[in-house]
Amino acid sequence: MEIRLAEISELSEVMAVYRAAQDFMIKSGNPTQWGHFYPPKELIEQDISNRKAYVITENNIIRAVFTLHFGEDPTYKIIENGSWLNNEPYAAIHRVASDGVLHGVFRAAADFCAEKINHIRVDTHEDNLIMQRQIEKYGFKKCGIIFTASGSPRIAYEWDRK
Repeated sequence: MEIRLAEISELSEVMAVYRAAQDFMIKSGNPTQWGHFYPPKELIEQDISNRKAYVITENNIIRAVFTLHFGEDPTYKIIENGSWLNNEPYAAIHRVASDGVLHGVFRAAADFCAEKINHIRVDTHEDNLIMQRQIEKYGFKKCGIIFTASGSPRIAYEWDRK
C-alpha cells in the first residue's frame, strides 16, 4: 500500500473510487450522506489542483482516496453539543473513500496524516456506522456536532498525539 498525491490525469480513476464508495454506503444503510451526488467532480478537481487529494494504491492501482486539509476548516469553527479537545493547529481528513478491495484504508490515511501533524480532526454522518467505528478504533475522541456548508450535521472527532 502506497500513499501519494493524486494527479489530475487520474481524475476518472479517483471518481470511480468515489462511485464504488457511494454504492457501498447506499447498500450499507447510509444512502443520504453522499448518495450518487457527492463529492462532485469539480470539488475533486479542486482538491487535486490544491494538492490536498491523496490516493492509496496497491500495485499501482488506485484503491482509495482522501483529502488532507491543513489549517482552519470553516466547518469546524462552530461545534455544538460538546467542544474540541483544544485549539492547537490541526489538519482535517475529509472524503475518505475506498473501492472495497483494500482493508485498513482509514488507518493508513490517519497514520499518513499523523506523520505530518500531531493534531487531526475528522467528521462523519450519523448513519455512517462503519466510519464511526474506524475513527473511534484509531483513537479519535467524539467531540460534538458540526455542520457542513449545506447545513447537514456531522459527528465531529479529534485526535491529538499529546
